Amino acid sequence: MTKISFASHPFLLGFEQLDRLVERTAKSGNEGYPPYNIEQSAENTYRITLAVAGFREEDLSITLENAQLVIRGRQVDDSEGRMFLHRGIAARQFQRSFVLADGVEVAGASMENGLLHVDLRRAMPETVVQTIEISK
Repeated sequence: MTKISFASHPFLLGFEQLDRLVERTAKSGNEGYPPYNIEQSAENTYRITLAVAGFREEDLSITLENAQLVIRGRQVDDSEGRMFLHRGIAARQFQRSFVLADGVEVAGASMENGLLHVDLRRAMPETVVQTIEISK
């Protein structure tokens, strides 16, 4: 069976990397924790907001590697010596990954009222016009 993808179209040359990114994104975990929003605040700026109630700044890490933004949370379980009659708030770990397009960079991150905000900015590339000589 042959795998069909949009990058195999004859007019789309050099888009194999984009095809791999789409495949990698589809394979990433689709779990619902923690919930998040992605908003476009201006033409070239975006904000990812994760609900991270109960996490401290030192419990969170944000890394960017090969155009993949990875946000991890790891809480220390401090329940030793405590007896819970009901435990509905679990100290659990998470990892959220976002694939960023070329030219999108992380502008900063902040925490506010249990929400982690990661701001992104797209740098606009300069338009380049190049004339190609035809050799004889």
